[in-house]
Amino acid sequence: MPKVTVIPGDGIGPEVVGAAREVIDAAGAGIRWDEQIAGQHAYEKTGNPLPDATLASIHRNQVVLKGPLTTHVGAGFRSINVALRREFDLYANVRPTLAFEGVKCLFPTLDLIVIRENTEGLYSSMEHWIGPGHQAAMGIGINTWTGMERICRFAFDYATKEGRRRVVAVHKANILKIFSGLFLEVAREVARGYPHIEFEDRIVDAMAMQMVRDPGRFDVVVTTNLFGDILSDLAAGLIGGLGLAPGANYGDEAAMFEAVHGSAPDIAGQGKANPTSLILAGVMMLDYLGLRAEADRIRRAVRAVLREGKAVTRDLKPGSTAGTREMTEAVIEKIVTF
Repeated sequence: MPKVTVIPGDGIGPEVVGAAREVIDAAGAGIRWDEQIAGQHAYEKTGNPLPDATLASIHRNQVVLKGPLTTHVGAGFRSINVALRREFDLYANVRPTLAFEGVKCLFPTLDLIVIRENTEGLYSSMEHWIGPGHQAAMGIGINTWTGMERICRFAFDYATKEGRRRVVAVHKANILKIFSGLFLEVAREVARGYPHIEFEDRIVDAMAMQMVRDPGRFDVVVTTNLFGDILSDLAAGLIGGLGLAPGANYGDEAAMFEAVHGSAPDIAGQGKANPTSLILAGVMMLDYLGLRAEADRIRRAVRAVLREGKAVTRDLKPGSTAGTREMTEAVIEKIVTF
């Protein structure tokens, strides 16, 4: 039985992580959970937002299911999520964007994957003030050939494995001719090794406009860190919001699966949180662990609950009185019938 580090997180994190664990257990996955802490809760308990025990657990298990985290202001990490990605070199962020029958959205047939480079670019945390009085600021981004090559190769391998037909590389090489141009050059070179995959490139501002107008023309999107952060949230908005958007972070030795929404402290503990994003992140985790049958059972159950719309949270159906508990139980009930 696989052992997984689970981090409940902050705010609504314990509620949605608890829901995902119940659903995964109901599907018969046989996961052994190794619960650890991070974020604001960890800081308040230990004085460290990312305790050594949590890092040690991830190093042992190499698979993480993580709830949303609140980064403590003034603590040692600008972002705990970024710190985790760097610690375990989780260089590929995968964000599926799949429309669900029964959920009102702009593009009800959309099925799109955004793959984001996760460790380089303008999130390299090299920034500082210039001169007195904080009147100017400088940020430095770094893209390496190695980093760009491995994310592009990951995207083409992912497309091949999942039976996808097209990959589009998104850049700003018309202006950032060296910084973004390196990514485009590498993407074009990697693409030549995958003749069975259609390849094109798009400038990021044009890509944002085209995604809003006609996202169905795209299949797999690969891009750098900052652009991927923005475009993946844009994509989630096209299918009903972040509550339906799971995320996975892959490295060569470890993987972390998470909801991509925030900790929503304003509704924490009220039983209102939509658990779908974390449940679907758990599905991606089961796929990664080779538990495809269990993952498929949960997929079918989630689709059925969303399609029926009887036990979904208010963000998915205005006026609904169902909460986290009711939606979780509905998904588990469907799993039992499959």
